[in-house]
Amino acid sequence: MAALPHQETRLATIAQLRQTLRAIEKPSLVGKDTPLLPFGIPELDEALAGGLPCDALHEIAALHEAALAPAAGFALALAARHAARKSVVFIAEDLSAAESGLPYGPGLDEVGLAPERFISVSAPKSRDVLWTMEEALRCSAVAAVIGELRAGARGIDTVATRRLSLAAAEHGTLALILRTDPGDEPSAAATRWMIGPAPTAFDPYGVGPPRIAAHLTRNRRGNLGSWILEWHRVEQRFILAEIGQPLAATAPDRPHHSARVASRVASRVA
Repeated sequence: MAALPHQETRLATIAQLRQTLRAIEKPSLVGKDTPLLPFGIPELDEALAGGLPCDALHEIAALHEAALAPAAGFALALAARHAARKSVVFIAEDLSAAESGLPYGPGLDEVGLAPERFISVSAPKSRDVLWTMEEALRCSAVAAVIGELRAGARGIDTVATRRLSLAAAEHGTLALILRTDPGDEPSAAATRWMIGPAPTAFDPYGVGPPRIAAHLTRNRRGNLGSWILEWHRVEQRFILAEIGQPLAATAPDRPHHSARVASRVASRVA
């Protein structure tokens, strides 16, 4: 039976709406032509199919409350590498800034971000953080936007993250949500990271380079994985940390028999 005229009009309207929605959603999808930010680590770049998409939304969460500092350092390092000569906007709730503090000059220099290119914004509530992120993503002078959301923050849903993804894709801006706890809500983010601290390497002259444990738990472009990353101060990028477990040297005042036993144990472990 042929469709009635009003039914044909309705079907045509629905088809047109579907085409419009696909056109709107297309920029938010990570495609072949999207700009990438490679880590320079073959294992990690392979999992990301070449690198981190620069015109997309990514979530970075601290494994626990004490891990917020390495998580923030990871987010700032990514933003600094992508920013070049443009600005980085860091948005945090008033309460979060009062409890955890804000990035400071020497730390920004450490990741290669000049303090004069760092813009800090305070927002009263989490929904204001998300709104400010979306507005900042549309600014041509901004290369990356970081929004810090504390535990229990409201408004982080698929609709909010979808809006941020669309804004990031439309203007080619890197969007990073920094969370103080690992959330499990549905999200439109291209990747989701869980960041925690990792023991530094031994350095006879002081504290070794900072290390983090990076867990990629969501990835639209490839596989998941975990890596121990070390910050290279000279090259200002992450490298894959060399994990070793050296045996303790024999004490100089140890009896001959004890030294021989320790030597046997060391040879068996090796």
